[in-house]
Amino acid sequence: MTKKNIILAAVSLIVISIVFARGPIPQDPSYHLFADQRTILGIPNGMNVLSNIVFIISGAWGMVFILKQAGLTALLLEYLLFFCGVFLSGIGSCVYHYHPDNITLVWDRLPMSMAFMAFLSSMISERIDRRAGAMLLAPLLATGAFSVAYWAWSESIGRGDLRLYAVVQFLPLILLPLILILFKAARSYSIPVWSLAVMYVLSKILEHFDQSAYAVTGFVSGHTLKHVLAAAGTGCIVIMLYNRKTELTDPHHGHGPQGAV
Repeated sequence: MTKKNIILAAVSLIVISIVFARGPIPQDPSYHLFADQRTILGIPNGMNVLSNIVFIISGAWGMVFILKQAGLTALLLEYLLFFCGVFLSGIGSCVYHYHPDNITLVWDRLPMSMAFMAFLSSMISERIDRRAGAMLLAPLLATGAFSVAYWAWSESIGRGDLRLYAVVQFLPLILLPLILILFKAARSYSIPVWSLAVMYVLSKILEHFDQSAYAVTGFVSGHTLKHVLAAAGTGCIVIMLYNRKTELTDPHHGHGPQGAV
């Protein structure tokens, strides 16, 4: 194992240890109380429901691009599952925001876990090693799905625990800049991925300040803006793939220790 891989493994273990060092984290019931609860076109929480169309569009856009390629390499499969997760999270989020509770939240978080894990796998393939990324895809996806299933089960027995799901959601975000710094990438890859990271961080900030954003604007909440920004980050990845189409469809490219450049 190289020094760079040891750093990534150490950071991962530290993050996981910190999360699990504390007690179980139950779902805060106030999470379901969004600032903008207006009914639009007969749809409860209309803006939060309808804004998910951007996830559906960006996910579908990426899926169509992948499926139009002549062959489906392991790397393209990872991106396909990422876009599929985004697309399905748009649908699941519509279901959740129509009637927000812990039960419907499962259908929002399950596809999101797919997107998080598939994108982490793609980063490993792109920057570290294609074979390693491909081998880790199934275990990562299984971990993501289990994290949501475990959280839902723990809530059902009154012992809610979000810790594993928190790792699934935030560890890729922590590893992303480390991977880009340790394993140098061409601007055609690094700029769109940095853009995705920045937009996702901003989207989480807006989610936290849901009420404040709605109070300031008077017509759009932080949570609605979160949907738009996170989907825009997905769009950056689609554009990146278009610009690197020839490279990505070459099954013999990027099998070295640092992947595609």
